[in-house]
Amino acid sequence: MRTVLAFPAGERSATVASLDRHLPEQREPWTLDGNLYINIDDEQTGYLFCDWDPEEVAILDAVIGHHPTWAVQIDISGRIDGTAEVHQMIALLLEHGGVAMDDYTPHLWTLPEIVSGTVIDGLRFFDFRGYHERNRGLGGS
Repeated sequence: MRTVLAFPAGERSATVASLDRHLPEQREPWTLDGNLYINIDDEQTGYLFCDWDPEEVAILDAVIGHHPTWAVQIDISGRIDGTAEVHQMIALLLEHGGVAMDDYTPHLWTLPEIVSGTVIDGLRFFDFRGYHERNRGLGGS
């Protein structure tokens, strides 16, 4: 499973309402075609930030201008490429602002960067192919 976290601007209730509208008749997890599993994780009752270094949390706080207490976690099945589906969900979640992060770079991605295909440290958002290709050349798996 690959994972993307989205920190949408706005209230949690607005994000839940948007997910309910676009992915009706399901919740926790919401699913997209049985290939994306979408949940809201929070700091109080979930696992958000449990394995983050304090410096990473401080960078996130600085980038978005406050400390987020919740995020949307998107788990992507290994059965599919998932790039188009992830981009579709991120466009929905970040339409009013916010940032996303993936498993492949420490960069906090904005929607304009994702849509434009911005390259940071040699990778685009959710660029698992580029990440694995680069690491294969370094002796990684």
